[in-house]
Amino acid sequence: MDINFRDLKYFEAVADAGHVGLAADKLGRTQPALSKAIQRLEEAFACELFERKGRGIQLTAVGEVLLARARLLRGTTEEVLREVNDFSRGQAGHVRIGSGPIAADYVLPEICNLLLAEAPETTIDITTGPSLMLRERLKEGSLDLLIGLMPDDDEELVSHAIVDDVVVVATSRRHPVFSLPQITVESLLRWKWVLPLESIPSRQWLDAAFRARGLSTPQVQINANSIPLLPRLIAHNELLSFLSRHTLAEARGHQALREVPLKELQLHRKLGVTYRRSGYLSPAARRLLNLLRERGRSLFVGAGD
Repeated sequence: MDINFRDLKYFEAVADAGHVGLAADKLGRTQPALSKAIQRLEEAFACELFERKGRGIQLTAVGEVLLARARLLRGTTEEVLREVNDFSRGQAGHVRIGSGPIAADYVLPEICNLLLAEAPETTIDITTGPSLMLRERLKEGSLDLLIGLMPDDDEELVSHAIVDDVVVVATSRRHPVFSLPQITVESLLRWKWVLPLESIPSRQWLDAAFRARGLSTPQVQINANSIPLLPRLIAHNELLSFLSRHTLAEARGHQALREVPLKELQLHRKLGVTYRRSGYLSPAARRLLNLLRERGRSLFVGAGD
């Protein structure tokens, strides 16, 4: 079976766009070129990779399998090229970092400065977003290191804990909740909330905590995909939110926020650095990993105190 890497690249682009024309525009290629690439792959595998859906197309079951393997193959190929290039040019190399929102605020600026002080020629790519989404990119090989929530046991990944984190209910300092004779989980349902999207683990944990007590989930007035935005959305009203203590501590410096004292709604988790067990790490990525293990805790704690 003769498979062309360019055909796989075109196949990925079409799968992501859901439309041959859109993919062609993004790649700067013609539609016939992409269509022929898909045709060659379908002939090689003797099956269809796409099926019609409205005005676009979607992957078949076989196409889904090929997409996952194509991304892994591309990641491996890119790693080989990077490794050879690093050694042939004698350079410190390039590092691709994925970061959750807390690490992006507290750790990345300082840790990148430390790395560049040691290796000024290093180049760095930074991608921020939810840890779960970035974890998939890490597995695909498009990221070298992920700084954020540590995953559960995963044989493909290696993680090193940096600091413990606690997510708590928070609101404005003058909120009437603090006037209650006793604050309970049920009493918090009197007010509306500002919360991360339902796909975010902390939101899922909070909803589950209410359900486990036979209660309805919080009434959400604002859904936000930006964690750093949450403190500003609750600073001057009666909305509640669910924030990392690190985020809350930083916000206290310029906003009137306060933690709602309720142990039943405290989510304990670990933040750390994660990489693929079998993945290639450039010299720069290895040095950054060591810096995170040596200095990461002080950066988190310094920002959160």
